[in-house]
Amino acid sequence: MPVKASTSDLHVGKLFSVKDYVCVVTGGGSGIGLMAAQALAANGAKVYITSRRQEVLEKAAKSHSPDQQGQIIPLSPCDVTKKEDLENMYKELSSKEKYINLLVAAAGISGDKANPDAEKATEMKKQLWDNETFEGWAEAYNTDVTAVYFTTVCLLPLLQAGTESHGHLSASVIVISSMSGIMKNAQSHFGYNAAKGGTVHLTKLMSGEFQKLRIRVNSIAPGYFPSEMTAKESDENQKSDLPDEKIQEKGHVPMDRAGSDAEMAQAVIFLTKNTYVNGQILAVDGGVLNVVSS
Repeated sequence: MPVKASTSDLHVGKLFSVKDYVCVVTGGGSGIGLMAAQALAANGAKVYITSRRQEVLEKAAKSHSPDQQGQIIPLSPCDVTKKEDLENMYKELSSKEKYINLLVAAAGISGDKANPDAEKATEMKKQLWDNETFEGWAEAYNTDVTAVYFTTVCLLPLLQAGTESHGHLSASVIVISSMSGIMKNAQSHFGYNAAKGGTVHLTKLMSGEFQKLRIRVNSIAPGYFPSEMTAKESDENQKSDLPDEKIQEKGHVPMDRAGSDAEMAQAVIFLTKNTYVNGQILAVDGGVLNVVSS
């Protein structure tokens, strides 16, 4: 039976506190991964971040650890496309923690880009054939789909232990996919959008299979958020900027701006805490999928 709550039990501080949660964020040194790490740490969690670059992790933790309660802690560098690195990450985490409550799989790359804007087949063939490669497609899929799978599988024992420590279906995975994996517009990168479509479906597959372990799996499908992928750079605090005019030039973003750190944080905390949500894809896209066919 559902637990009946008093009005005071429904205060936002109780609903969305992640105090004492132990979390892992891949790609946590910048972009959406760092936004997720900040959101969790700001609300009391101990957040381990990892990426391929040690200096990025250290700068992110130094710049954005909260003043009290939560923590952002760099792990050793990890290439999520290598099983050996993932196994080392598991060993490092296991030496520090008995369980984790949340994995945010945020590591990803954009891959090849080619604009299919020609009206003659010969021209379109040339644009796509000359600017895309099998290797580029494979690299995008390997990082954006396969690595998400093996990262999650590697951490399953710690996640199940997290559910055992905090209650039924409390441990979960949040996969960062993309609105690009839902829409029919190729956005000049067929390979990336196809890979993110794979990420979306992988989320559903893992949700269905891993619920027997009492682990939830959901996905956030972001629209345009400032990151090294979208802005091509980060500042000294590992933060990126995406000016309004760049978004407005696209002509299909009703909000006329990029998403904010706070808006991503709200989505992350919601999926972390709501144990009645499982196998869902949450688009946080400023209304793009209302405009672009999906």
